Parts: sequence; structure tokens; C-alpha cells
Amino acid sequence: MTSAPGIGLAHATFQLPLRHVFTIARGSVAVQDTFIVQVTEGGVHGYGEATTNPFYGQTITRLAAAAERVRPLLAAASTARLPETLDRLGAELADEPFTRCAVDMALHDLAARRAGQGLAAWWGLDRSVGPESNYTIGIDTIPVMREKLAAAAEWPIYKIKLGTDDDLAIVRELRRHTDRPFRVDANCGWTAERAIALSAALAELGVEFIEQPLPPGDPGMAEVRRRSALPVFADESCAAEDDVARCAGQFHGINIKLVKCGGLAPARRMIAAARSLGLRVMVGCMTESTVGISALAQLLPLLDHVDMDGAALLAADIATGVRVVAGRAEFPVGAGTGVELLAGPLPAGSRALPQGTE
Repeated sequence: MTSAPGIGLAHATFQLPLRHVFTIARGSVAVQDTFIVQVTEGGVHGYGEATTNPFYGQTITRLAAAAERVRPLLAAASTARLPETLDRLGAELADEPFTRCAVDMALHDLAARRAGQGLAAWWGLDRSVGPESNYTIGIDTIPVMREKLAAAAEWPIYKIKLGTDDDLAIVRELRRHTDRPFRVDANCGWTAERAIALSAALAELGVEFIEQPLPPGDPGMAEVRRRSALPVFADESCAAEDDVARCAGQFHGINIKLVKCGGLAPARRMIAAARSLGLRVMVGCMTESTVGISALAQLLPLLDHVDMDGAALLAADIATGVRVVAGRAEFPVGAGTGVELLAGPLPAGSRALPQGTE
């Protein structure tokens, strides 16, 4: 029996329950909806992921509608022409980076599987090198944040979410319980004056760098970069490829999120652009499953820092693949990103529906 020509598309919705309610400066989540894409060619499947996100207006309905826009494109495509297919994908979904990311991941996974190689090796990278991941401590009461730290005692680095009236007290208390490095992420929750004032005390407390202290476009960011006692990294200020050059005079480094930039292909271009501008490079995750984390892990040899704890924050996962154990990525034997859905492959042509619909 021969397979149909072109690349088949299926997608589905899953819910990801978290171990703890996860809170940052702009909201909390206990269960994360996620959108899984499966692409198929020659009987081989590839997988990608994008989670919903109210801050960026990303719902399952929107993600699924955008995926349907590229069904005809994929049906006429081949992994043998992957660069061309990715270029066409980027043009068609220029206004939908989250869906573009899920399809981009899946296509990369599929192409490497068809070649019989792990994705990093298929790119010519040595996946035995790369930084350790931090573990994220979401905002909560100080006693609960201390408990979260104790429960993740095997991790080598901690990212502490800040943006409260008690930020310095939080870091001081957590420092009493570990000597491992800290990073802090204000998620746009500070003013320039507060960022500068806190930076010296945070440096003394063993913090490595500050992530996104001010909202994107805040004119005080250049002054923060100049006067901060710690390096500052862009996150919300560096969503897409065009943002990298704008970050050069305002930040010491960038944190790339695959869903915000549109996937692995644009992320690799952003990494190259950042290197040319002397910026340090981090890649971060959302609260997501092993599907997305396994794709992100392929970039490790290119990075200075990484935040890939998304699946470690879950009470239950939906896939196997790359595991992050005590901050280190453990790669599976299989080709591509190594992802396999626990429920098995999606039915051909299936379409995601919002939770609660039939």
C-alpha cells in the first residue's frame, strides 16, 4: 500500500495539569491547554506544539484555524524541499507565529526522521554540548516558594519569577536555602528606577542576570542596561527576528521563545543575528509538554543559557521524548526530536477542537 503524496496534517487539543499553580507578574494558570500538530509523509509522523496564551490572544480556535490555512500548502509539499516549504509556511502564517511554530517543529521532526537522524545531528550539531537548564519558581507566598525550591533541590540553577512588592525579600529568603545560581524574571513588572535599585542587591545575592525588567518599548531600558549591576536579557522585547537588532543597545542578551518567533527555523536565524551583534543567547519555554521541549533541546549546542523546564512543571505529560533531569537533557534513541505521543499517532486529518466541544 502506498502513501498519499504530499504531507498530511492532523492536530489535536490536550490539557496539561500543573504540579503547582504557576504565577507570574501578569497571571496564574493551573491547567494549560496545548495544541499538538502531527505531519505525515511516507507513513512517518513528525510532531510540534504551541500552547494557548491569553497575553498573545492565542486560543485553540485561533491555532486550529491557522493550521487549516496551511493544509493545502502541506499537501503540495515534501520534506525533500524543506527550506522552500518553511519559507512558504512563514509567508502564509506571518501573522500567526504560534501555529507557525507548531508546524515548523513538526516539519523539522519529520524531515530528520525521514533521514534517520536526530534533528541536532541532521543540522550538524553535537548535542553532547550545551548549557544546563534552570528550574522556574513561580510567584507565590514566600513559604510556598521556599517549598517549591526544596522540591526541586536536584536542579543546578533556579529562575525566580518576580514583580511583587516583596521581590528582594523573596530572593533573600530563597538564598538562605541554597547556594546555587539564581536568575530573576520580572516579566515587565518593574520600572527603570526599581530595576536599577534592585540590581546591586540581587547581584550580592548570587543572581546571574535579570530578564525583562520593563515592558517592551519602555524608554528607560537603555538606562537600565547602562546602570544595572547585572546583565539584562530581553524576553517580551524580543519576540521576532526583526527585534534582535533593536535589542543590541538595550540588553546584554536575548531569550528566544519558539512560539513567539515562529519555530526552529526563525530561532536559528535569531541566534546567528544575536551572535553577530555580541548578544548572549538564551532559549526559553512556555508551560508545555515534552513535544515542545524535545524540539527546543535540539538547539542546546548553540546556546549560552536555556530554560527548558516546561514539562518538568507538569503533573502529567502527553508524550515521551527528551527528558530534562536535574537540568540536563537526556535524548532518546529515536530519530527527529524523538517524540512519541502517549496516546499514539493522531487519526489522519483530525482537527483540534476547544475543550468542552464535540
